[in-house]
Amino acid sequence: MSRLLVKPQRDAHGGIHHHITPASAGWVYVGFDVHSVQPGHSVAGSSGERELCLVFVAGRGAVTVNGQDLGTLGKRMSPFEGNPWSVYVPPHSTWHVSAETVVELAVCSAPAKGGLPVRVIPPGEVGHETRGKGTNTRHVRNILPDTATADSLLVVEVITPGGNWSSYPPHKHDTDDFPRETLLEETYYHRLARPGFALQRVYTGDGSLDETLAPADGDVVLVPKGYHPVGAPHGFDLYYLNVMAGPVRAWKFTMAPSHAFLGW
Repeated sequence: MSRLLVKPQRDAHGGIHHHITPASAGWVYVGFDVHSVQPGHSVAGSSGERELCLVFVAGRGAVTVNGQDLGTLGKRMSPFEGNPWSVYVPPHSTWHVSAETVVELAVCSAPAKGGLPVRVIPPGEVGHETRGKGTNTRHVRNILPDTATADSLLVVEVITPGGNWSSYPPHKHDTDDFPRETLLEETYYHRLARPGFALQRVYTGDGSLDETLAPADGDVVLVPKGYHPVGAPHGFDLYYLNVMAGPVRAWKFTMAPSHAFLGW
C-alpha cells in the first residue's frame, strides 16, 4: 500500500480513529488525529508547542479548554449536513470533550508561537463558497482560512457532488516562493456519503512522485508535494477535511501548465 494512503483504525462500534504526526508522515508541520467518542465518554489532550483546531465532523459534546467551559458544541450528525462547530486551541493548553451523542472529532495541529486566545468558531463564522462550474463544481467551507487569525494552521472542508472533480484543475503548493506560491503540507480526510471510493492522484511535474489512490470512507491521503486532484465517482458524494501548514501562512498555488487554461 502507498505510504500516502493512511487507513483508519476502527473500534468495536465502527468508529474511525487516526493518529498522524509529522514524524509518521515524514514531514515538518501538519498533524492530524480523528477520535470517535461514544455518548457518555470523553476524549482529552494537550497542545504542547502546537496550535490546534478541534473540528466537530459529526456529533455534539461539551468542551472545556484550560478548564474554561465553552458549552455544548456541535449540531450536525453527518459532515454532509452543513457547517461545523470548531474550536481554536493555542499552544500550552489542555482540552476535553465529553460526548452527548456519538462524536467524530478531528484534531488538526501545526507549530505555533502562541499568544492567541482560545476561541469557538461557530457555523455562522465559517465562510462558504462554491467553486468551479459544471462537473468541476464543489462547495467549500472555510473554517480557518488564511484571512482568519492563527499562527500556521489552515483548515477547510469541501463537499464534492458525485460525478464531479475537486482540487481541480490540478494545482500545487510545494515551493517556498511567496507571494507566487507557498510551501504547504496537506492532509485530506475523506468521508463518503455511502460505501465506495474516491480517486486522488498525487504527482509532480518531474515524475519524482506519481501515485493514483482510491481512498475509501475514513481514509487520509498525505500530500507532501505535487499536484493532487480528486474525483468523486457518479452516485458517491464526497466530503474531505483539509489541513495545511508551512513556513508562510498563506494559500498560494500554481496550476499544472497543461490545465491552466481551465481557470480556477
